[in-house]
Amino acid sequence: MPIHLRGEVWLGDLGLAAKVRPGLVLSVPPDPQDRILVTLVPHTTSVQGTRFEVVVPKKFLSPGAFDAQGLVTVATARLIRKLGDLLPNELALVEDAVKRWLSL
Repeated sequence: MPIHLRGEVWLGDLGLAAKVRPGLVLSVPPDPQDRILVTLVPHTTSVQGTRFEVVVPKKFLSPGAFDAQGLVTVATARLIRKLGDLLPNELALVEDAVKRWLSL
């Protein structure tokens, strides 16, 4: 079973609008006693221009944004394949949007 690392972007069934979409891994890898789940920030092509959307242009993504308001936790079995990685500064931008959304 692959390990899903923070900052990776995976294609998966996120249970949103009945379609497969990319999601950015925010959670840490589970320990053996943990449930096999991963928390993701979904990537959307339906950009609304909110303060919780972060545009990160990548060759492996269609034009769009990561939507911090759409946080989702799914079983790792629902992830299909790794698309790529965000750079640390790109990940920090998404983390900042999540912090704004959750008032952390």
